[in-house]
Amino acid sequence: MFYNFLYPLADLFTPFNLFRYLTFRSIAAFLTALVLSFLIGGALIRWLRSKQKQGQPIRDDGPASTLMPKKGTPTMGGLLILITLSVATLLWADLTNRYVWIVLGVTLAFGAVGLWDDFLKVTKRNPKGVPGKIKLALTVVASGIAVYLVAQASPAPLRYQLAVPFLKDVLIPLGVVGFVAFGILVIAGTSNAVNLTDGLDGLAIGPVIMASAVFGLIAYIVGNTILTNYLYLHHVPRSGELAVLLAALVGAGLGFLWFNAPPAMVFMGDTGSLAIGGALGAVAVVTKHEIVLSIVGGLFVLETVSVIVQVLSYKWTGKRVFRMAPLHHHFEQKGWAEPTIVFRFWIIAAILAMAGLATLKLR
Repeated sequence: MFYNFLYPLADLFTPFNLFRYLTFRSIAAFLTALVLSFLIGGALIRWLRSKQKQGQPIRDDGPASTLMPKKGTPTMGGLLILITLSVATLLWADLTNRYVWIVLGVTLAFGAVGLWDDFLKVTKRNPKGVPGKIKLALTVVASGIAVYLVAQASPAPLRYQLAVPFLKDVLIPLGVVGFVAFGILVIAGTSNAVNLTDGLDGLAIGPVIMASAVFGLIAYIVGNTILTNYLYLHHVPRSGELAVLLAALVGAGLGFLWFNAPPAMVFMGDTGSLAIGGALGAVAVVTKHEIVLSIVGGLFVLETVSVIVQVLSYKWTGKRVFRMAPLHHHFEQKGWAEPTIVFRFWIIAAILAMAGLATLKLR
């Protein structure tokens, strides 16, 4: 908003030239989301606690030492992320940019599905919430619309194409159906992967912050002709504006982590996990870095694979590979302390984020 209203007045007031710079607006979006989180976070948590007398229903099949302290903790804390992210993005991003609206739309749509799910969990006192098939259908539809809109906004040479990391000139034509299907897999898959990872205080939001920072840089580079030519990347005009949204997500994530650090004052719930996962997936589709997302967000992939392996193994052999899935619960069952699991998983996420970033230069 500031860019659209104040930058055109730069001839009258020179300091307004600052609004033309993505770096300035990204830093401003980060600080806006972070400070706003601190200002409204406490009040929002108190409101959620007043509405959720018993807090989020907790699974009863985990370690008692971990479960007991969590009972009564309110959920839907993802609202804090959605509010601060949306405000910061609307204030500092170029609102004529279609990519910004597509990614923000995916984020809010997935957040709405998650909010409905959390609401049912709290009001019905049932940890299952919205039936899985309905939730999947809604996220698939939202993802499909977003992917189609991204394709229409993309330059013709990149439309319906899959870029391959490490190979500078390789584009795999997927066609309309193939590209939309693949995009749905990326967005909905990332959303659900983040949701699976969100099982311990601070576990999901830390890697999301790291992945958002990396993709903020990727978006900035991919949207810059000089940098894409230097690094032999595919240039996606105007995608750099997503750096503002992702900077806001980093700020919102850090602000949420302040309240979600062990012992958590609030859980993000599906309201937050589905939304931020969907946002990362949508950005990956826009920037043509879908495969790189599987590296940067490798921790989410690992958690998802652990669930798939567990289910298939039990179905086919009657035996479990892990003591409990997703993977972080396996280590809980082995007796690892919650902060130990969280910090070690963060270290893994940081290593994978740097590995994903390194792919930009390996051409």
